[in-house]
Formats: sequence, C-alpha cells, structure tokens
Amino acid sequence: MNQLDDPDHVRTQYATEDHLETRRSVWQPTADGLDPETEALRAIDRALVGDARVLEVGCGTGVMAERIHGLPGVTLVATDFSPRFVDLTAARGVDARQADICYLPFEDASFDVVYAGWMLYHVRDLERALNEVRRVLRPGGTFVSVTNGQDHLADLHKDAGGRVAGSQFSSETGESVLRRRFADVRRHDLETRAVFPDHASAQAYLDSTGDGLVLPEFEGGREYAGAVTVFEAR
Repeated sequence: MNQLDDPDHVRTQYATEDHLETRRSVWQPTADGLDPETEALRAIDRALVGDARVLEVGCGTGVMAERIHGLPGVTLVATDFSPRFVDLTAARGVDARQADICYLPFEDASFDVVYAGWMLYHVRDLERALNEVRRVLRPGGTFVSVTNGQDHLADLHKDAGGRVAGSQFSSETGESVLRRRFADVRRHDLETRAVFPDHASAQAYLDSTGDGLVLPEFEGGREYAGAVTVFEAR
C-alpha cells in the first residue's frame, strides 16, 4: 500500500474540498483542446441507448455528476465515501448517496453505465471494487474510468526532489486490469497541461498532496505535462 491507496490518507485528503479544488484549478486541456472530463462524458453518451441508469462512483464535488445528469434520458445516482462530497453533489440537484465502491448498495445488473473518474488508484481493494462494478452493470453495459499515467506531473515531482511512483490503476496498468473482467477495452490517452502562474501556486499544488515536497524558488510561471487515460470497457 502506498499513500494513494492508504485509507487514512485518502480520508484526510477528501474530508473537505480544499485539496481537490487546489489540484483541479491548474489543469488545462491538451494542445489540441481536448479535456479528459469532456472525453469521458462523450464515452458515457456513446454508451447510452434510450433511457438509461448511470452510476458514478467517487463523485467528488459533483462537477462531472452535474454534466452526466444533464444528458438526455439519464437517471443518475452519484456516490462518494466522503459525506462532504455527497452534500456538495446533492446541492447540484443530483441524487447523491454515501457509499463504498467495495460494497455498493445496489442490486445486480441495475446500471447501464458506471463511471469512475480519478478514483480507482485510491481504492483499498481494487479487485473487490471492480467485481462490484461488474456486478451492478447490466449485460452489455459500459464502464468508463479515468486515471493518470506514471508520467503525470513527473517533472514537477522531480524538480521538488520527489520520485515518480506508480499506482495500482494507472495508464500503464489499467488496460490489463480491466481485461480480466471486460472483453472489449478501449483507451484514449491525453497529454494535459498544468499551468502555474508562479512558484506559490506550484508549491500549493504540492502541499495539497501531503507528500511533503518543497519546490525550489523560481521566477515567473511554469507549465508541466500531465498524462491521463480515459478507458471504456464493456
């Protein structure tokens, strides 16, 4: 277990929205204008046939849930382990419930699509979590997931004296993990950009992770490359 999937660290990270919003604020689309959340939304939309039930696991502050909720014919249930995030998502007019992905409180084959954005690397028991996703998906249903690659902000961490650490569900490992449960797995790799106007904003990002890294002072702004993959599995 590393810090990404340490339950105590994850619970502390997401007790409030502060750390998540600090990290979200710096991200810009790819050089050709593609945004991972929009690409994930397109994947969800492609999977919809008529009226459909969609489950989001790990909804965070509800930004993506609100977009999914707006798709025609969708009945959405959004879940998160954090009570604060459930409240924030519900305030957007979404059916939001507290739930653990490892013990989903839903019947078998009850959703047409399940979405998990940037959360599977936090799960303490990935195998059980994916078994639960497979269980609640209807036959022929689609699982859309988004994760980061090993090169995600690698240069920022190196500049701060850190090291690049892998995760249990990443751009590098996600496809093989999903193929153990899904016959058809497709991927869309994106090189996003983190833009920091000054040293203080870059250090604030690092501070939000709780890794204890300190970035040497620099003048002006900096840009670092991210590495993101959107997976579609059915």
